[in-house]
Amino acid sequence: MTTLLLGQTLAFTDDPFRADPVGSVTHHTHGAVAVDAGRITAVGPAETVRAAYPQAQIIDHGDNLILPGFIDAHVHYPQTAMIASWGKRLIDWLNTYTFPEEARFRDPAYAARTADTYLDLALDHGTTSMCSFATVHPVSVEAIFEAAAPRGMAVWAGKTCMDRNAPDKLRDTAQSAYDDSKALAAKWHGQGRASYVITPRFAPTSTPEQLSALGALWSELPDCLMQTHLSEQADEIEWVRDLFPEARDYLDVYETHGLLGARGLYGHSIHLTDREIARLTDVGAAVIHCPTSNTFIGSGLFDMGLARTIRTGLATDTGGGSNFSMLRTMAAAYEIAQLRGQALHPAQLLYLATEGSARALHATDIGRLIAGATADLVVLDLASTPVIAQRHAQADTLWEAVFPTIMMGDDRAVAQTYVAGRAML
Repeated sequence: MTTLLLGQTLAFTDDPFRADPVGSVTHHTHGAVAVDAGRITAVGPAETVRAAYPQAQIIDHGDNLILPGFIDAHVHYPQTAMIASWGKRLIDWLNTYTFPEEARFRDPAYAARTADTYLDLALDHGTTSMCSFATVHPVSVEAIFEAAAPRGMAVWAGKTCMDRNAPDKLRDTAQSAYDDSKALAAKWHGQGRASYVITPRFAPTSTPEQLSALGALWSELPDCLMQTHLSEQADEIEWVRDLFPEARDYLDVYETHGLLGARGLYGHSIHLTDREIARLTDVGAAVIHCPTSNTFIGSGLFDMGLARTIRTGLATDTGGGSNFSMLRTMAAAYEIAQLRGQALHPAQLLYLATEGSARALHATDIGRLIAGATADLVVLDLASTPVIAQRHAQADTLWEAVFPTIMMGDDRAVAQTYVAGRAML
């Protein structure tokens, strides 16, 4: 039976980084989204859609804003329990907090509990899909896919591969990284809404042999995404230079070992050279902006100008990022851009958290409020707290009404989350 969700609707008709932001959006003050069998069948003015579906069940969200569900394009779900751990630079932070926590994921029960907790927190914050690093343990990948399946969520994930510069309990080998990743991909990739991602953590924790093995696997499984980290901090870049002295730059390490391509996701990408930017553009790769992580760990200021030519996604980077909210992440992206003299329009921020991240993941059936897309949706209350409500009351335009929720909203702004048309809150 068709269900009609009534409320304000906002859909993108163009990329607001490459076209006029205001002109890139269709907004209906009294809109409707028709959902049947987990998919959107129509979006438009409420009176038009209601006339087309006179027998539909009605769910009226009033003045709340219906959007595609948020998509978190770079997350470490195993770091859920250690989020907001105090003040270290990247390498110290990994050794002090991350690696000890990830070692616990050899226990399947612990991995399963954390996966459940993480996905519930994500849904509470309006996030319906994510691309996650797991740990070196294959059971950590099993856990996130097994937790996502009954929720109906589209999740991308992969075993994090490391064979050096990490504790013994978290190291694999070039061969086991290849074998484990290939077996996990064979079992999970394309099963339901699960997608496997080839996942070298980053160049310093993989030998050239492991990077080459994973590059070879990617060439065998070209339908898979590949995710890693790139140019997050200045001292990390120096470390890569010491470990790979023959490389022209950080990105060249990946390219040399077969790990640069259109389906590659390069997290952070803050301190890029002109050559690296040109190569990422040439191959059609994606960079993933992790603003709360970049400020929390002191990494630097991402250049949002890259979004004009490079696929760009947005991410919380839990637990380097300091919360689970894509609203807070959008606010941090705005603040970082301001520090670079780049004033992001609210349409651009919403795009990054929805269709922009979907494009980075090469996902065509999520992140869009159009007929045929999967009905993964978030419904936002644009007056969710007293301070937001008083600002919202003064709004004269759509963007003045939306922007306070982007800047000050949290899980209280999420009135409902839908996964394949099913209410999750």
